[in-house]
Amino acid sequence: MPIRLSSPRRHLHSWYSGTTYNQSVTASDQTAQSSRIVPRHARQTLLIDADDTLWENNIYFERAITSFISYLDHRVHTAEEVREHLNRVEHDTVLSHGYGLDSFRRSLVTCFEQLTDAPLTDEKHRRIESFAQSIANQEIELLPNVDTTLADLGTRHRLILVTKGDHSEQTDKLHRSGLAPHFSAVEVLPEKHRDAYLSLATNHGCDGCNTWMIGNSPRSDINPALSAGLNAIFIPHDFTWVLEHEIVNQPPAGQQLRRLDPPFLK
Repeated sequence: MPIRLSSPRRHLHSWYSGTTYNQSVTASDQTAQSSRIVPRHARQTLLIDADDTLWENNIYFERAITSFISYLDHRVHTAEEVREHLNRVEHDTVLSHGYGLDSFRRSLVTCFEQLTDAPLTDEKHRRIESFAQSIANQEIELLPNVDTTLADLGTRHRLILVTKGDHSEQTDKLHRSGLAPHFSAVEVLPEKHRDAYLSLATNHGCDGCNTWMIGNSPRSDINPALSAGLNAIFIPHDFTWVLEHEIVNQPPAGQQLRRLDPPFLK
């Protein structure tokens, strides 16, 4: 039966610190958990997500959406209804144009056109695009202890960044974050699904039992990695994008799924 994991996040360093983090969901017998802690000396391949795992991301989209809804100031639909409509528009836009700021701009413009009879003037178009531009202008805000944690993990494990979206946008964020030296490889995928993880594991020679996908998205990080035969670590984020929400599945026999929750460990 699927498991709903909805607790706030805890930093990934705690998973490797060999202390109180262990909340395995591979079995109901809590007394067996300590035997499933990955030894600190065992070299693992860690596939690590970027947005909302290493640095803040979706909070900036949420702020832009709030500004957009306020600007739209719809006379018929509530703010919640406008947001639900935008979610549907974003879903469709992603299917045809992929992820990234350009796709987000398209979604805002499309939502505006579908929900208002007013003409989309050049001034209105520029104003709507400014909401997306505000995201591009944001500095990279690392989550707590990320830099030092990656530095520590890199001395004992192979670290591969696995993100999805627009290649230039994602690599630019990685460059600005200062975290690039920690990773032996970087994968920017158009989508994260089972076949993508299978291909990635083959290309990088990943042994499923010693490979972990770490991230905040059940839909993109956890469930498809588990279905591809990998282990996974779920780090919930309070502002994970709604289109990434999904019930977290039980890991197949022989695989491990763990999650990290507060309090943070340094």
